[in-house]
Amino acid sequence: MAYSVLGRAGPPQPRRARRLLFAFTLSLSCTYLCYSLLCCCDDLGRSRLLGAPRCLRGPSAGGQKLLQKSRPCDPPGPTPSEPGAPSAPAGAAAAAPAPRLSSSNHSGSPKLGTKRLPQALIVGVKKGGTRAVLEFIRVHPDVRALGTEPHFFDRNYGRGLDWYRSLMPRTLERQITLEKTPSYFVTQEAPRRIFNMSRDTKLIVVVRNPVTRAISDYTQTLSKKPDIPTFEGLSFRNRTLGLVDASWNAIRIGMYALHLESWLRYFPLAQIHFVSGERLITDPAGEMARVQDFLGIKRLITDKHFYFNKTKGFPCLKKPESSLLPRCLGKSKGRTHVQIDPEVIDQLREFYRPYNIKFYETVGQDFRWE
Repeated sequence: MAYSVLGRAGPPQPRRARRLLFAFTLSLSCTYLCYSLLCCCDDLGRSRLLGAPRCLRGPSAGGQKLLQKSRPCDPPGPTPSEPGAPSAPAGAAAAAPAPRLSSSNHSGSPKLGTKRLPQALIVGVKKGGTRAVLEFIRVHPDVRALGTEPHFFDRNYGRGLDWYRSLMPRTLERQITLEKTPSYFVTQEAPRRIFNMSRDTKLIVVVRNPVTRAISDYTQTLSKKPDIPTFEGLSFRNRTLGLVDASWNAIRIGMYALHLESWLRYFPLAQIHFVSGERLITDPAGEMARVQDFLGIKRLITDKHFYFNKTKGFPCLKKPESSLLPRCLGKSKGRTHVQIDPEVIDQLREFYRPYNIKFYETVGQDFRWE
């Protein structure tokens, strides 16, 4: 009795038909086997089958030696079925989404620019208008500035340049990295340390009438420490004799000529730009034009960027297109100064006069503080 291929009894089959049915069954078996291999193997298995070199999907704990011997894989992208997955490029001509500027690059995705040590610094002076200069110059597309004060060259120098660089924003090749720490100007070690970082560093110093600056400094301190002595009491060692206490920091900062000597030991005068704190209020566009010239960038910040805020008493940036509000300095800026005895002010003007004259002569500018 003849049997079918399936094992059940049946009528006799011609030999040719049996061969065709056997070949068809064998073909189905091979197809199933290949499909099973393709579906069950992972990426690493596939690479071994194809003879490709080993690679790593990502760093693992204790894998430093392995990382040194294995090449990194191409970062896996989301599959089309995943939410938010980008669609496949048409003919490889579609542009990838523009990367975001970021302070870190842990994800492996491309970032725009590189973290660099600053090429320019706003080094002083406190209560002179440094924050205004920083906020104004940040409008320029060729400048990227750190918003906070890192205090690297006075307080954090021991952390090293790598730590300092890590704080900086990412910049393109054409952009300037900038940071502001006003206390650098009165820090004895700062000029040498900055010179050791780069002798080509450009320095910006915002100066202001030293008497007005001292009163502003005191007003800020008083808002934080209401129990401090009076301005007059801190300013003089002997009020009757007119002996000013130059050891008080609020007074000492305004002795600009004295501090400038330390900087000129390391940097030529052409590498230091002085901004007038008074003109920054009355003519912000003019002062910022000179800052842009000093930095070697195009004059893009002009009078169309400013308006005068009568409440605060200084200029603000006009509303950017991406913001609902104009950009003004914080609440701590523009506070009303404490009232000082006019006779005290006259005594301080006389104290500062020789320092001011020497400063004018050194920098080649008359700031008209007398």
